[in-house]
Amino acid sequence: MPARPLPSVDLESLVKTAFAEDAPFGDITTRTLIDPHLCTHAQFVAKQRCILAGVAILDFVYQVVDPKVVVTATVEDGDSLHAGSVFATLHGPAGSILTGERVALNFLQHLSGVATLTAQFCAAVRDYPTTLLDTRKTIPGLRQLEKWAVSLGGGTNHRLSLSDGLLIKDNHLALLGAQGTTLRDACRIAKERGPHHLHVCVEVETLEQVAQALDGGADVLLLDNMSPSLVQKAVGLIKGRAGTEVSGGVTLQNVREYAATGVDSISIGALTHSAPAVDISLNVIPALPSFPRNMSPTCLCPGRQAFVIGERESRKAPTKKH
Repeated sequence: MPARPLPSVDLESLVKTAFAEDAPFGDITTRTLIDPHLCTHAQFVAKQRCILAGVAILDFVYQVVDPKVVVTATVEDGDSLHAGSVFATLHGPAGSILTGERVALNFLQHLSGVATLTAQFCAAVRDYPTTLLDTRKTIPGLRQLEKWAVSLGGGTNHRLSLSDGLLIKDNHLALLGAQGTTLRDACRIAKERGPHHLHVCVEVETLEQVAQALDGGADVLLLDNMSPSLVQKAVGLIKGRAGTEVSGGVTLQNVREYAATGVDSISIGALTHSAPAVDISLNVIPALPSFPRNMSPTCLCPGRQAFVIGERESRKAPTKKH
């Protein structure tokens, strides 16, 4: 699969927020125990088969921790890895490598989990033309990255925000009913008053609601929490007059049954809200000795000045002796 670039998000700010959470006063254990002159090598290893997502974020993580850490990736995001694959290496100050470990793994494990689960769903319905969609059920602040991971797994991004369409859901219908507006009229009002370039999608749970939504001119019918047999009846009733999307209760065990109904698309919140984290480890290889006490760490680990999490080192110029 061709590499998909990272989404246009402020990754530096996101990474700094992660470190403010993980090391608000610095990595106290590493600072207390590890020789600041020690340089080392480390490897990121996939402990299970997976679709990798997040390796491109490693550069942002270690630019924030310490730009002297050199990140080398041997694969690209979206690649399929087998258990035991080494996919990236680090070289540089040992303390900086350890400080960035948890934040780096959190991004890698979660996003790779999303991509891997998406790939499993896509593989289950590969014999059908049904499109697999993600939803807005994402971790706040990570939506664009999670949807990027879905695309790496072969899924299709859908409904990035509430501004992407007119989506009439069950709670809207409850309030509309209280003010005397029918589902049919709600669809007509949405098409008349809403931005004309946006589709009107309405969530329906019964065949009666399907008929009302069609009469109201809805563009897409969201068949919510229907059984596969009821979905098949709804698709037969709709007959291509509107797009069809299944949502709710879709699992790896029943997704093929839903795809076989002839529905256009299936949206799956679990791709982002319930993806198991992939087992990925960072293994340090302590092969390099400490720097001589009279040698600067930059002699063996050249690079720019470190960003010290939680504190700023004083780097005043030495006072001249007169």
